Amino acid sequence: MTPSTAPVDVVFLAFDGIQALDVTGPWEVFHGANGVLADEAQERPRYRLTLCSTDGRMIETESGLSLATQPLASAPRPHTLVIPGGFGAFTAIDDPALIDGVRRSAGRAERIVTVCTGSFVASAAGLCDGRRVATHWARAGMIRRRFPAVEVDPDPIHIRDGDLWSSAGVTAGIDLALAIVEHDHSAEVAQVVARWLVMFLRRPGGQSQFATPVWTERAEFEPVRQAQDLIDADPGADHRVPVLAATVGMSERHFTRCFTEQTGVSPARYVSAVRVEAARRALETTNQTVEAIARGCGFGTAETMRRTFVRQLGTAPDQYRSRFRTRPVEPPMPTPA
Repeated sequence: MTPSTAPVDVVFLAFDGIQALDVTGPWEVFHGANGVLADEAQERPRYRLTLCSTDGRMIETESGLSLATQPLASAPRPHTLVIPGGFGAFTAIDDPALIDGVRRSAGRAERIVTVCTGSFVASAAGLCDGRRVATHWARAGMIRRRFPAVEVDPDPIHIRDGDLWSSAGVTAGIDLALAIVEHDHSAEVAQVVARWLVMFLRRPGGQSQFATPVWTERAEFEPVRQAQDLIDADPGADHRVPVLAATVGMSERHFTRCFTEQTGVSPARYVSAVRVEAARRALETTNQTVEAIARGCGFGTAETMRRTFVRQLGTAPDQYRSRFRTRPVEPPMPTPA
């Protein structure tokens, strides 16, 4: 892409209860890009940044930090509208004035950006219907239930669907802003900004690697619940459908249908998820080799486990261990007598 030379008005629309880093993270990326581009072209700023609210009052973030804003009505026409997230988003979606402001501003913008649960606010304004969006991994199920017309992908750090750019939680807004700078200018400019922020330009893996387990609810149907218990108790055992169905006294077809209806996933996907979680715990807390963990968790070989990790978490087992390995707490030294 030919780098842009025209100034870009970036308008952040804030509301009470936003996550401060959803604003300040992307803001610092765009500000940093201004500095890099000024060094190259002796002009500034390339990104003109404005923080607004519907009425221009002082906004309080979810952590208690206060931010001064100007009224949305007096803001410049946005080229890029940024909608941050935070716990306040769940109240904001029921604020008619805010949602109307989002809808009107988005109609004038060339690019819409949501950070974390800002996707809820954009969805409430009808901006995400039929679109693929990212959000915080812990809120993916919630947005699916509240806005079924939205296609939510809970794993990517950020997504672009046409003029709609969205990111996962909190610090992922920085990744998204870097991707926007790269799109608008070049990888070299974005790389310089990332280096000053001590960030990856492209973070390895998806956000699933950071998620705590989101366990499937226990089935109401006793045979399915019994199968879940068997899988959870010993992930490395033989959990092929014929074996599980025979163990709980059901035909394979009936078992597969009931299991999927009761848990929302197929038996094979449930087994894979449980095995990945068991392997994650082992990688984080033990000194076992990847090969030993793969055998013990039912993957058979280290290569099979590696492919499964890359597919589900976006990272290989050894990389996962290097990031998330925890060290046991050393016992206190005995007090001398």
